[in-house]
Amino acid sequence: MSNQHERRQQVLAELARTPFRPAWWARPAFLQTALAMRGRRPAGLRTKTWQTSDGDRLHLHALGNEGQSPIVLLLHGLEGGRESRYVGEVARGVVQRGWQFVVLEFRSCSREQNVARRTYHSGETTDLAFVVERLHREQPERDIYVLGFSLGANVLLKWLGESPRSVPAAVRAAAAISPPFDLEVCARRCDERYGGAIARHFLRTLIPKAIAKERQFPGCIDVDAVRRCRTFRAFDDLVTAPLHGFRDARHYWRDSSCRQFLAGIDRPTLLIAAADDPLVPAEVLPREEVASNPFLVPQFVEHGGHVGFLARGRPFRAQRWAEAQALRFFEWHAIHARSQ
Repeated sequence: MSNQHERRQQVLAELARTPFRPAWWARPAFLQTALAMRGRRPAGLRTKTWQTSDGDRLHLHALGNEGQSPIVLLLHGLEGGRESRYVGEVARGVVQRGWQFVVLEFRSCSREQNVARRTYHSGETTDLAFVVERLHREQPERDIYVLGFSLGANVLLKWLGESPRSVPAAVRAAAAISPPFDLEVCARRCDERYGGAIARHFLRTLIPKAIAKERQFPGCIDVDAVRRCRTFRAFDDLVTAPLHGFRDARHYWRDSSCRQFLAGIDRPTLLIAAADDPLVPAEVLPREEVASNPFLVPQFVEHGGHVGFLARGRPFRAQRWAEAQALRFFEWHAIHARSQ
């Protein structure tokens, strides 16, 4: 463990060479969050469809080297997918390094409704486990790095910590950008801040998906009540909980929040979060957990919003610091991986 403390100090020193300096024209958290939704989408992705054990389908989209170079697997955020703007930024950085990029689209987040009764949620880790295990089985000589954003970051951290012995040795490091840490606190923040606009933004697509799911499985939810949803609390009570075996929203949030699993993580894991995140309040940042687990590498900054972190550059052409910092973290571990 003392060796891991030393390695954390070494990588922290390396990452300190590229600190976050927010763009002067996008310093407020709301602007960081909103403007980060702009960006170039990736081109040339190759799509693979994998069958799951429960008869559903997962869609993966790949770009770059298929040799023996490392794989970077990306997990998107709530209602994201292959067209999320950070996907293109990560894909370009991965390909420039001569590695392979893969983005997993969670169930119901591709261009088709999934066929199983369940969809995806913040604590659902079985699909991630399935994908990583298959990638490793099909290409055992390749190292794997996993990068999660927001909801995908929560899924990643929960998976790493809930059963660390089941994580393949090929997973050399991971990075989580703007994870919610405490889903109950964050859901309440989204329901209340900006007059509830954050929750309503996501519900615009979540509600139609839930109604479509009820058409597949009549009676699985109360459609009339779902149509009236205006908060995450209501939606998770009416949809997420019954579809996935939870008693209610609170049971789902408390069972799925990644913070309680951080102590179990035994792979180098970068945590990037901003104190001014409008979705994730500063008081849930896991400073005590980081201090007690040397595998956790903190990059907690004052500004950056939620999955924002727009750094220097001309307006609308800013550098995306978090994505670049995560890839620097992976590159450092790729160089040092074989000496572990």
